[in-house]
Amino acid sequence: MNFEFYSPWFLLLFILFIPLFILDAGKKKSRGIAVPSVQNMRPSGNISLVMTFLKVSKYFILTALIIALARPRTYTISQDRDESKGIDIMLSVDVSLSMLAKDLDPDRLEALKKIAVDFVNKRENDRIGLVAYSGEAYTKVPLTTDHQVVVDELNQLNPLELQPGTAIGEGLSVAVNHLKNSKAKSKIIILMTDGVNTIINAMPPQIAAELAKNNGIKVYTVGIGSNGFAAFPTGTNIFGDIVFTEQKTEIDENTLMDISQLTGGKYFRATDNNSLQTVYDEINQLERSDVKTSKLYNYEEYFRIFLWIALGFLLLDALFRWVIFKILN
Repeated sequence: MNFEFYSPWFLLLFILFIPLFILDAGKKKSRGIAVPSVQNMRPSGNISLVMTFLKVSKYFILTALIIALARPRTYTISQDRDESKGIDIMLSVDVSLSMLAKDLDPDRLEALKKIAVDFVNKRENDRIGLVAYSGEAYTKVPLTTDHQVVVDELNQLNPLELQPGTAIGEGLSVAVNHLKNSKAKSKIIILMTDGVNTIINAMPPQIAAELAKNNGIKVYTVGIGSNGFAAFPTGTNIFGDIVFTEQKTEIDENTLMDISQLTGGKYFRATDNNSLQTVYDEINQLERSDVKTSKLYNYEEYFRIFLWIALGFLLLDALFRWVIFKILN
């Protein structure tokens, strides 16, 4: 909720209170007949209250009228976007333990997080979602225009939060499930992995790719890892620290190529931080959004409340001045 005055310059009318205060303070009491005591001539308590109200009522009336003229209101802002002209993007990220390999700086997962966050921030007019997978797949963020949620979840990706292994087909099929009913002009998945499909009884990557194709979804696949050997996490020592050993990088590039070719996407290989950045820059250029987002302002006006307050005080003033005061006097 936001608050504003539609015509705030009317608040300058409060300056009129200054001469009113001066006039009230400068009024002299009319001279009377000198008598030894006026104790019995003082007005009763009820009359004093009435007279006090009559003195201040004009200030309440003027205050309410001035505020009503300034038109106080609250408003909310919503976005209006044509979903049929935008691009819906699902990021499907491999979070298996091998993503902690040190061939990217500081490791594969941290390098991916940084570059993916930058990519999300550049796609301000698109809906973006996030799927994390290793031995199983899990939806972290459904399609949304709230990119801060996506950024927060990307930064919190953890290789230890899911079952071990690499189920590429699961990561792809969960992302497809979120995009299949989308009405966007373009639906894409960016599927990232640093290994090979190791879960035999999971969704086969080829079947998941067919599902994507049948639903008009384009898949960009990204193989992450250097050519040759890298320091891979292999376990923990007695102190709980992760132990790394040199192992050869193995990425099922043929499967990733097949997925991208079948769906009309493209396969990329990222061997270091710079090439991973280049991958995202190229995808960002290939998929351009035509959607234009406009803001809608919804207002709630409150000037009527102050008009009723002014009217109420005006009626009370008349009642006290012409009826009650005469009765008590």
